[in-house]
Amino acid sequence: MFQHISLENILFLDIETVSQYPSYGEMPENMRYLWDKKASWFRKEEQTPEELYSRAGIYAEFGKIICVSMGVFDAKGESRKLRIKSFFGDDEYKILIGFGHLLTGLSERKAVMLCAHNGKEFDFPYIARRMLVHEIPLPYALDIGGRKPWETNFIDTMELWRFGDHKHYISLELLATTLNISNPKDEIDGSMMNEIYWKKNEFESIVTYCEKDVIAIAQLMLRYKGEILLKPDDIIRIKD
Repeated sequence: MFQHISLENILFLDIETVSQYPSYGEMPENMRYLWDKKASWFRKEEQTPEELYSRAGIYAEFGKIICVSMGVFDAKGESRKLRIKSFFGDDEYKILIGFGHLLTGLSERKAVMLCAHNGKEFDFPYIARRMLVHEIPLPYALDIGGRKPWETNFIDTMELWRFGDHKHYISLELLATTLNISNPKDEIDGSMMNEIYWKKNEFESIVTYCEKDVIAIAQLMLRYKGEILLKPDDIIRIKD
């Protein structure tokens, strides 16, 4: 699969998102009203919009990005390394500016493809929408308005696993386990993100979790292409 695509031209990424406010009661009145309308589409009869507010982070209109982790390969074969960098913090604007500059810089040197798990339905549009909220110019890779689907530089590891079965959904955890790749969800999962951020402010855990997902996504692409998986020593984290 994808033998014609060079792994060195792929930017693997994952994002972590949370609700924009610590609690339902702390939302501005107009946003609370709009959340009530949004929640009415998926809440059960016995549930209230307030009880569902922990889910607000999955919607770009009610959530924000607290971490973007990305990885790139810098060699081939047994000498291949995956270099990982994360932008994280309370200031979403700074996170997106940092990510945008990095992506633009990479794109100036080579044709970059973005790769994520369920990226076409979540990560890529979420980043683009939040950039627009902050009036940040979209990098070329995300500025897909007017382009045909085959003209976009998106790779989705979940879509590849579908093999044309468009109704099929598979989590990154299940797919990694199925393909004998280390499970990235061994300690926390996305449903816990709101509590970890708003109540505990544990950024070390958040970044570690996000970077594990990036590693798993990169490993999936290696498996799809029939190449050797990364060893722990092949992963280099850039801290600057």
